[in-house]
Amino acid sequence: MKEKTDLRQALSYIDPAALSYQEWVSVGMGLKEAGYTPEDWERWSARDSKRYHPGECQRKWESFHGAANPVTGGTIVRMAKSRGWEPRLSDRGRKPPQKEGRELAWDDIISADLPKARSWAREVEEPGVWDAVQELISYLEVLFDADDCVGYVTKSYEKDGRHIPSKGCYDRTAGRLIQELSRCGGDIGRVLGDYSPKAGAWIRFNPLDGKGVKNENVTDFRYALVESDSIPVEQQMAIITALELPVAALVHSGGKSIHAIVRVEAGSYEEYRARVDYLYEVCKKNGLEPDRQNRNPSRLSRMPGVTRGENKQFLVATNIGKASWNEWKEWVESVNDDLPETESLTVAWRNMPALAPPLIDGVLRQGHKLLVAGPSKAGKSFALIELCCCVAEGRPWMGFPCAQGRILYVNLELDRASCLHRFKDVYMALGWEPEHLGNIDIWNLRGHSIPMDKLAPKLIRRAAKKNYIAIIIDPIYKVITGDENSADQMANFCNQFDKVCTELGTAVIYCHHHSKGAQGGKRSMDRASGSGVFARDPDALLDLIELDLTEELLNRVNQENQENPETQPPTGWRIEGTLREFPKFPQRDIWFGYPLHWVDREGLLKGCKPWNGLTPYNHLRCSPQQKASRQQQRRQSVELAYEACAARGEVTVEAMCGYLGVTEKTVRNRLKEHGGFMVGRQGKVEKRSDV
Repeated sequence: MKEKTDLRQALSYIDPAALSYQEWVSVGMGLKEAGYTPEDWERWSARDSKRYHPGECQRKWESFHGAANPVTGGTIVRMAKSRGWEPRLSDRGRKPPQKEGRELAWDDIISADLPKARSWAREVEEPGVWDAVQELISYLEVLFDADDCVGYVTKSYEKDGRHIPSKGCYDRTAGRLIQELSRCGGDIGRVLGDYSPKAGAWIRFNPLDGKGVKNENVTDFRYALVESDSIPVEQQMAIITALELPVAALVHSGGKSIHAIVRVEAGSYEEYRARVDYLYEVCKKNGLEPDRQNRNPSRLSRMPGVTRGENKQFLVATNIGKASWNEWKEWVESVNDDLPETESLTVAWRNMPALAPPLIDGVLRQGHKLLVAGPSKAGKSFALIELCCCVAEGRPWMGFPCAQGRILYVNLELDRASCLHRFKDVYMALGWEPEHLGNIDIWNLRGHSIPMDKLAPKLIRRAAKKNYIAIIIDPIYKVITGDENSADQMANFCNQFDKVCTELGTAVIYCHHHSKGAQGGKRSMDRASGSGVFARDPDALLDLIELDLTEELLNRVNQENQENPETQPPTGWRIEGTLREFPKFPQRDIWFGYPLHWVDREGLLKGCKPWNGLTPYNHLRCSPQQKASRQQQRRQSVELAYEACAARGEVTVEAMCGYLGVTEKTVRNRLKEHGGFMVGRQGKVEKRSDV
């Protein structure tokens, strides 16, 4: 009960109205993983009066079925700590003492209660003996080269109780200013001009071209300004120090903030803005909310060595933190890896999490990944369409029982009409009443394919509220990023599937082709084309390999096929599984005859061996009558495809490919075989007038 109380306290620090949808879902996943109830999530979500819908939490809760890398309660702890929550770390109800100046962890939070923070907060006191001129000289020497033009402002005017700086001066170099300051006898005004003691003075931290003070006048994008007055100065100092910001100069503003001049070392204005955004985001995550009005490189900052009212604008430190932007960024990313926390097996042993329920019994769990691999002619796309129907209706697939639920089929290869017809053809061939068509969604992306790293976030956004238990991506060659023979590039590619699984709590199923050549002598996990990552990354691999039918079986198939010569004879296939979550199942033999696969329950294929690539395909041995019948079928399919495409507009080879579901080479061969059509330069298909 203590853990529940702590997490509920953590939730009180998190405003659901300020979260994105995915952050809200992550809270729910974390609560479920930690053993809480949907009512806990519901009560907290109700605080967002604009987006809260009664019952939505319960529906979403039921879709969380676990994942390989689940969201845990640690996510909620980190979110709460970044908003000021301090968890109880000991039974005595207080934190153990900490050493002064300790380095903050990435998810540490600065307490708003200053007395509690005294053990690590950095005191910033005005200097007793103050050499104002030397401070300004030191500032100029650290930030500028001798020939850099420096912009500064000493004149200001008052408006609405605020002192507004003028355009100022910008035509003198740092070397000249340093030389004149060293001879000014302690009077900065003799060099820069007198300033108002009430307003103070300002200086631009990036060098200028001597012609103006706009962003286009900046000659080198060296520094950015980090300033925040939302928390006490001591805490600002502590965060800046703990984050090891690559600070060139740290200046007390004489007011409520410290100005950190941070090295960003950008090569262009665009890179400068990107680096400043990154810098500000890191500061914000660690409790220091920067003033975003300071993003431009020509911004004014407070000048050290002058007074502002009763306070000094003084130089606190120079050259602290990491030495360069690259060194700092590398350090930050090594600390902020967003990885889950380690956990003790002793704790988990007493409360083992429930395994995700099976999606395909004996093969794949919900929230896991499945790869279906095979050569051409295996009907892999038809097999995945069959799987969609089986999941939608809660029926077995290839003899494996399936869970029932919503499923998304991402179609990357077929045109919309051909894809929809295939689904209907499969349903009709199965002989099932389509009672749960609403469980199947299709996302037709032919002509809109993008790399998987770009597709994944779009897919997650569209599928976020659909409660899919599985998403099928067919085929993956359309979205592969990088060289499929490169292990590191394919590992990064496969990580996108993990992202979809984790974010949505759904299974991801995809297919890939075999490499060229005979596959019969290879292990099932070595047949997929490209890097071995393909076979080792998924939680389950189903591999299909064609069987070489015996003479007796071939004669039987041909004899049965003569009764229905308009159809092609079925081919024999063997499924082998490489599984991570379930025991290996015995090889399973199946038949494929357009458009269905079915299990060889009679054992006719048991004695057949995998085709070794040395002998002709047995299923191509057919009688002259069968050959003539098939040729007539191809002629009719070409004519039907031409008429169907003509009804929708101009007929092209590409359009006929989409209608027939075959490659461009196959369409051109069939058109040539038919003889009644000709293909133009742009792939336009027309009927021949001389035939």
